[in-house]
Amino acid sequence: MIQTELGIMGMPIVLDLRDELDVDVVESMWNVLRQADAIFSTYKDDSEISRLNRGELALEDAQPDVREVLALCDQLRVITNGYFDAGAVLKGGVDPSGLVKGWSVDRAGEVLDEGGAANYSLNAGGDIRLRGRPLPDEPRWRVGIQHPEARDKLAAVVEGNDLAVATSGTYARGEHVVDPHTGKAPMGVLSVTIVGPELATADAYATAAFAMGEGGPEWTASLGLYEAMTILADGRVLLTPGFPLVKT
Repeated sequence: MIQTELGIMGMPIVLDLRDELDVDVVESMWNVLRQADAIFSTYKDDSEISRLNRGELALEDAQPDVREVLALCDQLRVITNGYFDAGAVLKGGVDPSGLVKGWSVDRAGEVLDEGGAANYSLNAGGDIRLRGRPLPDEPRWRVGIQHPEARDKLAAVVEGNDLAVATSGTYARGEHVVDPHTGKAPMGVLSVTIVGPELATADAYATAAFAMGEGGPEWTASLGLYEAMTILADGRVLLTPGFPLVKT
């Protein structure tokens, strides 16, 4: 078992690996995350995203990863009726940060998968990719979802094997999510947690559903492979039928 933590993309990223694995595979995984930070950070003047936004780099000359991520952002903008918008935060440019974290963790996880890892948790600032099981006699990972109004309480616990878990809310970074259609913070919602097969999509869906405010639960009911838990400002907790909640 290996547990390592590094600070990348301005947040702690924790790998909890339950298999014996070549250290070079683990280092390659970290390099995927470092490379994503170097390319996509809006805080680094020499990143490709910063150069694109200053007009110093044409999109056709950017790395394939940049074109892939921005194309995915466009697809998700359409799927979410414009509530996930990579251009909404950074006026006059693009900011794919809402997708890049999940996308890069998925890519890092693929490195682990290809290297022979079958049982691990990869946690990037509370958004998590799970594979396999934590222990031979424990069939499923369990993940606590922090309560949006009490840092020392859990709102829920979810469990699964091959699963991604992403949460959007005001409790971690304040009112950083806005409704792109109004430019204002959404009303009536405290947090949205999305679970499903891919972290990039789960992360984007959580952001979009939170931006929708009280209209989010109706939209999340139609997401197919992705399930949702929404905590409203009045204290109600709304779950889609397949949300993997651990009943206590």
